[in-house]
Amino acid sequence: MTDSTPPVDMEKDAAISNDASHSPPIMMKKGVATKLLEHSHDADAAMKAFEGMHGQVVELTEEKSKALLRKIDMHLMPIMCIVYGLNYLDKTTLSYASVMGLKLPHSDNKLKSGINLVGDQYQWLGSMFYFGYIAWEYPTTRLLQRLPLGKYSGFNVFMWGTVLACFAAVENNAGAIAVRFFLGVFESAVTPGFTLLTSQWYTKKEQGSRTAIWFSFNGWAQIFGGLVAYGISVGCRKSGTEIEPWKIVFLFTGLLTASLGLLFLWIIPDNQFNCRWLSKEEQILAVERIRMNGQGVGNKHFKMYQLKEALLDPLSWAFFFYALIADIPNGGISNFFSQLIVGFGYTAEESLLYGTPGGAVEVVVLIACGWAGDRYGYRVLISMIGLCIAILGMVLIVALPLSSNSGRLAGYYLTQASPTPFVALLSLISSNVAGYTKKTTVAAMFLIGYCVGNIIGPQTFRPGDAPRYVPAEVTIIVCWSVCLGILAFIHFYCVWQNKKKAQIRASPEYIKLENQEWLDLTDRENPEFVYTL
Repeated sequence: MTDSTPPVDMEKDAAISNDASHSPPIMMKKGVATKLLEHSHDADAAMKAFEGMHGQVVELTEEKSKALLRKIDMHLMPIMCIVYGLNYLDKTTLSYASVMGLKLPHSDNKLKSGINLVGDQYQWLGSMFYFGYIAWEYPTTRLLQRLPLGKYSGFNVFMWGTVLACFAAVENNAGAIAVRFFLGVFESAVTPGFTLLTSQWYTKKEQGSRTAIWFSFNGWAQIFGGLVAYGISVGCRKSGTEIEPWKIVFLFTGLLTASLGLLFLWIIPDNQFNCRWLSKEEQILAVERIRMNGQGVGNKHFKMYQLKEALLDPLSWAFFFYALIADIPNGGISNFFSQLIVGFGYTAEESLLYGTPGGAVEVVVLIACGWAGDRYGYRVLISMIGLCIAILGMVLIVALPLSSNSGRLAGYYLTQASPTPFVALLSLISSNVAGYTKKTTVAAMFLIGYCVGNIIGPQTFRPGDAPRYVPAEVTIIVCWSVCLGILAFIHFYCVWQNKKKAQIRASPEYIKLENQEWLDLTDRENPEFVYTL
């Protein structure tokens, strides 16, 4: 493969032609020739790499592609999976601590010392994480674009682990609020960062299953966290300790995360071109294998027209409203699941252990739906199965009598299938949003919706509704039902857009520009871009 075409940018969907002397490309629309943007620095980083090839042929055979994919998986997926699992565990450590003494009045008796949470302070403590998250979400997505992706992501992993460990030192509600706020600030980089990493290294057909795999470690974290919290609780009860059990949980999870943040910095590259575990030839091949995505590997230049396009695109707002509505249930359940299980008739210590099978349900459903979505090509529709399972679970919790402890517990386990569409949409931000400024903007919108939903969620679990929390549970069912309609819209909108693009490509005037994939075009302006369903 050779490259001699100057990088350009395009402002609208159009047929494109380029003369033999490689003069600035011309956009043809309604017989009017319009010069496109001539600045080569606006192209993707991949274009600059191929400019230096000087006519060399790069051959990516199927055998080389498979071997390269195995190498990429071996280096990226383990650390991404573990870190993302800790991302979930670190947020939900508060739920474990709530039944391990955190809410007790502070006293001189260390074994019974908490921070004296009263009234709705615990609900606001759950929401405060997302105030930090939402405050820093857009700035952090811009920094993910401007700064080296791997280094900036690793820095945030280290910092959120350090901040979490500091929770063990708090002695009142004000200190806890400060820690939760800054925990949200540093964790706000992980999901958009991982979405960018996935789109940077994997083809569209691989992104759904890879996103499902690293996101499924939320479930593994729930299993791991429950077992760790249960072990600490039992050990402290039997042997005694100088430190309160809830503080040990925060120290353990925080220091573990900070340590893995340093490992993340060492392993994860900023892009293919500074990857220490790939040879020079493999770096070029790693870029070539994602050419079909039409998205490149990264562009550090902010483009106002892409920001405007993101804000005017119906698909962007469908992502936003799904995240907002779907995460009202998530915000409530993730902060109150231990207390819900106690409300089913189990002890506080039992709730730590009995919450773990929910993580297994999440892992199985996420991986199954992620694989099936990539295998059969209907990622959104298949993800709706997980949401239907979750709705069934919540109906069981609401409808079954208080005496049916095991049935209501089983209903809780089924609710853990609810993240399936959220993961599918994360993978669609990787697959279906092109243009680096647009992609980071849509990712920020999606996660701002996620934050708002998670802020609202804990407030639906009012102390006066305990132990059943029926109003909150009915709210969850309504939210998930609305989300099914949003998912159907996303699917059919992408189908419609693909038909429109097919008509443009079928036009006799349409000519594909060489290396068009590396021009940092948005999904809407690139006629070659095909939306994944």
